Amino acid sequence: MNCPAMTASPSSSSSSSYSTFRPPPPLLPQLSNDSQRSVVMHCTRLPFEAFAATSSNRLLGKHSLPLRAALVTSNPLNISSSSVISDAISSSSVITDDAKIGVLLLNLGGPETLDDVQPFLFNLFADPDIIRLPPVFQFLQKPLAQFISVARAPKSKEGYASIGGGSPLRHITDAQAEELRKCLWEKNVPAKVYVGMRYWHPFTEEAIEQIKRDGITKLVVLPLYPQFSISTSGSSLRLLERIFREDEYLVNMQHTVIPSWYQREGYIKAMANLIQSELGKFGSPNQTCFKPKYMLQVVIFFSAHGVPLAYVEEAGDPYKAEMEECVDLIMEELDKRKITNAYTLAYQSRVGPVEWLKPYTEEAITELGKKGVENLLAVPISFVSEHIETLEEIDVEYKELALKSGIKNWGRVPALGTEPMFISDLADAVVESLPYVGAMAVSNLEARQSLVPLGSVEELLATYDSQRRELPAPVTMWEWGWTKSAETWNGRAAMLAVLALLVLEVTTGKGFLHQWGILPSL
Repeated sequence: MNCPAMTASPSSSSSSSYSTFRPPPPLLPQLSNDSQRSVVMHCTRLPFEAFAATSSNRLLGKHSLPLRAALVTSNPLNISSSSVISDAISSSSVITDDAKIGVLLLNLGGPETLDDVQPFLFNLFADPDIIRLPPVFQFLQKPLAQFISVARAPKSKEGYASIGGGSPLRHITDAQAEELRKCLWEKNVPAKVYVGMRYWHPFTEEAIEQIKRDGITKLVVLPLYPQFSISTSGSSLRLLERIFREDEYLVNMQHTVIPSWYQREGYIKAMANLIQSELGKFGSPNQTCFKPKYMLQVVIFFSAHGVPLAYVEEAGDPYKAEMEECVDLIMEELDKRKITNAYTLAYQSRVGPVEWLKPYTEEAITELGKKGVENLLAVPISFVSEHIETLEEIDVEYKELALKSGIKNWGRVPALGTEPMFISDLADAVVESLPYVGAMAVSNLEARQSLVPLGSVEELLATYDSQRRELPAPVTMWEWGWTKSAETWNGRAAMLAVLALLVLEVTTGKGFLHQWGILPSL
């Protein structure tokens, strides 16, 4: 694989106010191209008066970001990012002859067979970053996870069966790791790349053990989530924090974390390339040539994985802000290519009765159909690999909903996978982070950076995940019977049942306790 070199955009360090307000959308076919594009975006951040005087036809902007990097250590230094890559490769203070560099890719994981589905779901819902219970009810975390995983397993198995009997995520992530390793070696960084999954094999714990066996002394932690969230990157980092604290070798190993990278030029351009390519496939059935006028009628539908609203409003999760900025950056790149389609952002995959980030993908698709939209291009914006959310949820469920809602032509942008520009940009991100391995804290670099800066595991968690709880150990098979583990969970399940019966008796005034005279009749 050849790694294309990425250079900073001349405008990448410019700053201006950022806003994504969009007025309520009237029927799209009645609007001009620019107006169509402006009104589809549903993310409201600032009142209209705050930017009406400065906005023209398009309401797109950028975050104002710091222009200088500051490395905070016991001997503070100021390091310009313009020489980061060359310094990281050539400076003996960054990469010494005896340094063993490792890169740990973090991802969600997925069941590889249908038998893996239920224990995978248990690991997922047993994570307090996925379902956050009040402290008084934390003892119910695993019984609740067991109940949900058993209840959802049959339907989930149907989904995985429809995409081949298991998730392709491990295979794709392994391929990404291998291409990243090759690309780093081409950039004169002889690093080993490891894969650590949060909820299935190879578990993060397994990857860490291999890192120790290989004698890695400098580790770059790279979550494969473009945007930071306490429910994805944050959960994996909390697991790493626990592992690091319990192991003397890991305590002494220098590391840094690249918490998010949605703003990087290579990622943005790679996404824009895929969108442009898929837009080109829309056209009149009687025409094989590319028709720009027809293409402009295609609405670009960014679908991101949702998170509970409370994570953003109460826990300070930067996910929504990073997602909105990411969409704007991609549309800015398409602007440069004279692609000015209408677009929108919605959130998918919500679970449970609590409110999640809105608009919900299924509701947004239905609304667009009612408004007369006939051509829709789905973009899985928070996914860099194909898995159940893209192959089944988007390709099957949402496509079927779109067609029922009146949308006549449906397209979907593939996940990035091992796209060369994307992999090369990840390699550049690793190289740029090497001068900061072992540093206490790093602010944003000179080039456009994410809202979450580089830093160590503990620093990032202290800032972006203050509600930290004990993490459960993963399981590969649920165990019933009279084993020590089973007795614990059987007992907790019994406690839950007794609590439910007590609530029922108190609220209805009927039941065994009333019949036996233990509780007074109403």
